[in-house]
Amino acid sequence: MSHLNARESIGLFGAALAAAVTLSAFAGMAHAQDTPAAKSWQTGLHRTDLVKLDLGVSDREVIQVRVDFEPGVAAPKHSHPGVEVAYVISGTFQYQLEGQPTVTLNAGDSLYIPEGTAHIATNIGTTTGSELATYIVKKGEPLVNLQK
Repeated sequence: MSHLNARESIGLFGAALAAAVTLSAFAGMAHAQDTPAAKSWQTGLHRTDLVKLDLGVSDREVIQVRVDFEPGVAAPKHSHPGVEVAYVISGTFQYQLEGQPTVTLNAGDSLYIPEGTAHIATNIGTTTGSELATYIVKKGEPLVNLQK
């Protein structure tokens, strides 16, 4: 059986304390990077294209996309070259449409966004939220127009 003298015990305690402080600092940095406020829309927003079809009207098409937002992530202010109908599949979202009061939608709720209306969608829940976005837009134009 090994016995440690006081000097060896203090040395081991100091090494253990230094290791704990170092690990705590790394854990704190990792936690800070995982908080929703630190998550960029460019990494926290995921789109899955589902449908893109000619509407049978000379200049319009329908596009349907599933959009998954990590907690706290907001799509930047943007508009579309046509209308959007957003249906919340899961989670809780806040939508800010230019010139209108902010609305909060939960799973099962939907929202009509008029053509060219600048808006921001934010997942205000604590888990990943998903919406089904259906667009009826002008053909040949970018689907998303970022606003300032």
